[in-house]
Amino acid sequence: MSAIFAAPRSVRLRNLVLTGLATAGAAAGAVTLMPSGASAAEMPQTTHHVTTAVHRAHSAPQAASAGSGNLDGWIKQSLAIMKAKGIPGTYEGLHRNIMRESSGNPNAQNNYDVNAKNGIPSKGLLQVIDPTFKAFHVAGTANSSTDPVANITAAANYAAHRYGSIDNVNSAY
Repeated sequence: MSAIFAAPRSVRLRNLVLTGLATAGAAAGAVTLMPSGASAAEMPQTTHHVTTAVHRAHSAPQAASAGSGNLDGWIKQSLAIMKAKGIPGTYEGLHRNIMRESSGNPNAQNNYDVNAKNGIPSKGLLQVIDPTFKAFHVAGTANSSTDPVANITAAANYAAHRYGSIDNVNSAY
């Protein structure tokens, strides 16, 4: 190989990971630079937002593949159940929190935060851990923390008890 095309050793030791992410019809991306031998466990753990963003970039399949429906439909189904059960919340509050927590991916799972390290990773559209899902599960929804409607409704029920409404949640909860 000619010297013109040989990359310096320091460049060869790094790899660039570029992962596309589709969310409710919009495209987003995440770029992570890390040594080629580094593992995900060595990634920075500065905030919940950073770790879930890193996870979302490596999660698949996207929202459209999780059963029939889409994010708009799941939110509307959850709102109907919430209304019937007296659980407060709005479309905007649910959507804002879903986009921050999972970018609309019902299969998102955070394998990096303290919950994951304790063996109970956050899952689904609103990143609910299983004990919270079980405690705040709403009758009439699936008994699965990754079912989109069950996840949204349980998370909204939890937020209502803890914060008054999902609308009052503006960060990791």
